[in-house]
Amino acid sequence: MPPTLASLVQHSSLKLIVRAGEDRLDTPVRWAHVSELADPVPYMEGGELLLTTALTLDAEDLEAMRRYVRRLLGAGVVGLGFAVGVNYDEIPSALLEAARDEHLPLLEVPRRTPFLAISKAVSAAISADQYRAVTAGFEAQRELTRAALAEGPEAVVARLAAHVDGWAALYDTSGTVVAVSPDWAARRAARLTSDVERLRDRPAPASAVVGGTDDRVELQSLGTGRRVRGALAVGTGAPLGTAERYAVHSAIALLTLTTERSRSLQAAEQRLGAAVLRMMLAGQPDHARAVAGDVYGGLLDAPFRLIVAEAAGGDPTGEPALPALAETLEAAAARAGEAVLTVPESEQRLVVLAGDGGAVLAACGGYADRDAEDVGVTIGLSAPAGPIVAAAAYKQAEQALSVARRRGKALVEHEDLAAGSVLPLLADDAVRAFADGMLRALREHDATGRGDLVASLRAWLSRHGQWDAAAADLGVHRHTLRYRMRRVEEILGRSLDDPDVRMELWLALKATGEGTE
Repeated sequence: MPPTLASLVQHSSLKLIVRAGEDRLDTPVRWAHVSELADPVPYMEGGELLLTTALTLDAEDLEAMRRYVRRLLGAGVVGLGFAVGVNYDEIPSALLEAARDEHLPLLEVPRRTPFLAISKAVSAAISADQYRAVTAGFEAQRELTRAALAEGPEAVVARLAAHVDGWAALYDTSGTVVAVSPDWAARRAARLTSDVERLRDRPAPASAVVGGTDDRVELQSLGTGRRVRGALAVGTGAPLGTAERYAVHSAIALLTLTTERSRSLQAAEQRLGAAVLRMMLAGQPDHARAVAGDVYGGLLDAPFRLIVAEAAGGDPTGEPALPALAETLEAAAARAGEAVLTVPESEQRLVVLAGDGGAVLAACGGYADRDAEDVGVTIGLSAPAGPIVAAAAYKQAEQALSVARRRGKALVEHEDLAAGSVLPLLADDAVRAFADGMLRALREHDATGRGDLVASLRAWLSRHGQWDAAAADLGVHRHTLRYRMRRVEEILGRSLDDPDVRMELWLALKATGEGTE
């Protein structure tokens, strides 16, 4: 601990006597300063023990002393040392009364105790405290390093909590607690998710202080690059001291190194994953299993889904969106104990193989459900598949991605396409352009007032070529309808007996909105 007024009073060689402010002697002393100025405040920083002989003070004027004492307290002076036997044989009653009224610690300094001795005592105590703090900090660093090497991040968090006499928690990039110590702090740490998310949105390194009802929490980002890779929370009952600060900084460095090391291993795993995926898509599941070994657990044998995502912007941090999606899915897999295979095909495309119905798919859906400007990706999701049909699943995901891109949606599942109607797929500029071109000659004919070929064609196709039913819908004779259909064939130069022609015409009517009444 730094020196206090009480420790100076207890210093046997100084012989200091307490005359006022006995209830504030436990205040730390940052320095001892000598001044005979009537107003020394401009030269104070706070935390000083001011030493004076009252050479220029009107120490017997009560009002003057009250103003003097109040100025000292306002400047953060923690105590006043008054030398007796120099200008005054004893402390003037006015100064004594003012100090007692304002609760300013007032120490009587005997004539035989030079101010220099007090300054040396304060300096020696501060140096000793700093030495103890540095020594304790180095010891904490060694202990934390041993824990990191032998046991991992969880052990670092546990040792740090013990060193700061509080609690500590480690968060991943999504703001989820991955390690906390002691166990009772888990609920407190979970309440800081929103604060961690705000910290994540700032360039690393970043920090924040969060005040609670029972503790003071410091949040520190982890990561060596611009993007935050995690966060560390440290909760204590009071601001951190020098030794505790050393321990926190050591923990940050170790956890950052662990994070970066994990990312290097992750990069190697991605290269392995790319090879495994290529084998799966090439119809070689047995070779893929042999290469993967135990890295992906039973992922390659259980029903899985393929996710194909393309960048459609950036995430809120300004970083590319695909890495943000990959980190979200990997964090979900880690929390749930699931295996996941993520393969960046390029800077603009990501392929993910994840177990069907697991936490990774749920996280993917949650990511896509965010506001459009926050997503920055377009995602296609295959139907459940096995290793033998991985190539088909990949095509399904690509098809769903294509539809999502056309519809302006963040995520589309292939199963939704199979279960729904084909008509929404016609909402494409190229399809509409084809439909307009196919029907243009019929519209131009109708515009001359020489018939209603488009409406007649629509009615005839909707009735599957049944002349009487279609003519009844139009309110014309069936011979009139037959004549109109011959004109359609003449104008288009195509036969309505061809089912492909009928199909194309019907889709053209639907694409242009003319396929319904």
